[in-house]
Amino acid sequence: MTMYQIVPMEQSQAELIANTWRYEGIYAFYDMDQDEEDLAEFLDPEARKGNVYAVTQMEEVFGFCSIQSENDEVEIGFGMRPDLTGKGFGQEFVSFLVEYIIKAYHPEKISLAVASFNKRAITLYERIGFRLTECFDQQTNGSVYPFIRMVLDVKNLSS
Repeated sequence: MTMYQIVPMEQSQAELIANTWRYEGIYAFYDMDQDEEDLAEFLDPEARKGNVYAVTQMEEVFGFCSIQSENDEVEIGFGMRPDLTGKGFGQEFVSFLVEYIIKAYHPEKISLAVASFNKRAITLYERIGFRLTECFDQQTNGSVYPFIRMVLDVKNLSS
């Protein structure tokens, strides 16, 4: 497995992601500048403090993640550098995040939300063990879009 590190996100890393990461085609939905409120929050060091991290590989930013822990559940959000998407790195990346969260937070469940059009990601999450639990509409990027909530039941994972 490739060696990743999770580190508190520095301002320069947040600016790099927000200003230069651009996804192709329908995935441009995930560009940081698509939603002004999300962009402002991502660029605010106080808003990021304690729950937004850079995922690095050999000191290069490979991706990022947000981690919200409440009771026995951790909700995660994440993104991978655009030039690395669709190339088979996703399973290793998400599996690394899941393993990190299990070791650091000891949750019973890990949840995430994904835009319903993103079949590529949904398939990946299902392969890792996430299950669809809810469909909902979310206001983002200046409109309302259908999303899917998926949950990984940590208790049922084989060691």
